[in-house]
Amino acid sequence: MLIDSHAHLDSPRYDEDRDTLLARAWQAGVRTVLSIGIGEGPDTMHRALELSREYAGKPETPRIYASAGVHPHEAQLCDAAALAKLDSLLQEREVIACGEIGLDYFYDHSPRDAQKTVFRQQMEIAATYKKPIIIHCRPSDNSTNAWDDTLELIETEWAAIGLGGILHCFTGEWSHAKRAMDCGFLISFAGNITFPKAQPIRDVAVRVPLDRMLVETDAPFLAPVPNRGKRNEPAWVAGVAEKLAEIRNLPVNEVASRTTENFYRFFSITPDMAH
Repeated sequence: MLIDSHAHLDSPRYDEDRDTLLARAWQAGVRTVLSIGIGEGPDTMHRALELSREYAGKPETPRIYASAGVHPHEAQLCDAAALAKLDSLLQEREVIACGEIGLDYFYDHSPRDAQKTVFRQQMEIAATYKKPIIIHCRPSDNSTNAWDDTLELIETEWAAIGLGGILHCFTGEWSHAKRAMDCGFLISFAGNITFPKAQPIRDVAVRVPLDRMLVETDAPFLAPVPNRGKRNEPAWVAGVAEKLAEIRNLPVNEVASRTTENFYRFFSITPDMAH
């Protein structure tokens, strides 16, 4: 069994074949997908929840859980209505996390001060409903400043709450992973771990304890080798597990089972609930 802990199933790129895509995921052994509810912006962050409900109970289809949040790209669009919508969504039982939220200094689509403010506001709402957070962090070129700011905010405004979270699509250094794990976070690796120039990510992945690790696709982005450049999909999370097994010299079944157990334990989900 495998879990794709981060996929954008509501992407318009899946509108023509979402049913068959999910069937392929099931055939590949994927039994649960966390559909990330950022939509195309705050106005559509509810779509992940709608998909969770639409596919609930369908045979030979992974169980879909949802998150909800405002991506740092859209921080400048996060007004009172968006925060109220997030508040409402986090009250739904299928919405098990707040995210992806955080800081993106690479594209700077929203001013950095706005990103920090919205990050804090969303952590406050997540704490109210006892939902862990899913972190997006992307630094600017040749700088770790986004990591420093993200981890400082987590350490000062989130860690004491005790809910932890997930560092999604991890691309940082060991020191960043260690600081996050000290705050109760899991470290999630995506298809870019298979890329030829991703040795620094692989170096960290060897050191992260297996019981603190997740696998994801970030679909439709970051398809793993040999499908790099194609539209990614949850079935290909197997490629991430295979690369982790290779670099850690472990059977792929062990990586699959342990990352699955980590997800269920972190979110207090039983396999029966998931399937």
